[in-house]
Amino acid sequence: MATRDLIADKLTKAFAPVSLKVLDESHQHVGHAAHRPSGETHFRVYIVAEAFRGKSRLERHRMVNDTLGAELRGGVHALAIHAAAPGEDGA
Repeated sequence: MATRDLIADKLTKAFAPVSLKVLDESHQHVGHAAHRPSGETHFRVYIVAEAFRGKSRLERHRMVNDTLGAELRGGVHALAIHAAAPGEDGA
């Protein structure tokens, strides 16, 4: 399974998001640290889920990072997270 799909699957199971977008931005990091020719090293996640309501930005990021711990310890070098609760600005 592609890393992007694995990330999406884990986040869906953990948070039942209203909206989820996982972008592989590895192609934008050619020549940067930990980039591999095969890609799948740099990702951006946009997730909107009720689980984030009342949580600080730091708490939300920790929730996502904890869910994706194996991927972050493995081949994923960078993960940009945009986490919101339904109805928040930009959500």
